[in-house]
Amino acid sequence: MASKDFTTTILVDKTPTEVFDAINNVRGWWPGEIEGGSKKLNDEFTYQYEEIHYSKQKLIEVVPDKRVVWLVTDSRLNFIKDKSEWTGSKISFEITKKENKTQIRFTHQGLIPENECFDSCSSAWTKIINNSLHGFITVGKGLDDLQ
Repeated sequence: MASKDFTTTILVDKTPTEVFDAINNVRGWWPGEIEGGSKKLNDEFTYQYEEIHYSKQKLIEVVPDKRVVWLVTDSRLNFIKDKSEWTGSKISFEITKKENKTQIRFTHQGLIPENECFDSCSSAWTKIINNSLHGFITVGKGLDDLQ
């Protein structure tokens, strides 16, 4: 049975090391205000986008050039009824070689179709991963805003 967790995959013409380093430079590709560390195991950072979205992430798995996993330890999504819907979910980046390119498989475990924020959150993640992270990895510039 296929997972219902939101996932998207991108392919880039960069090495796994370049991809890993870019993912861990969250300020370069996730538009919003970010405070704290985002590079090594047990680092914690907060993300704030206007008054719409706040979340706190802890790096719970960091395997150089292969995998990064964040645990969302706190969240406040001000556009839905259950504002803490992300709390306890996990966000993962799987990095693999595909011929002469590198694939990133992004999954937000716990972001499922039954969630109130699924449509808007999956749409935002698609834009962030497919446009901003992709652009940051390939040309060194992510999106400045989600609009």
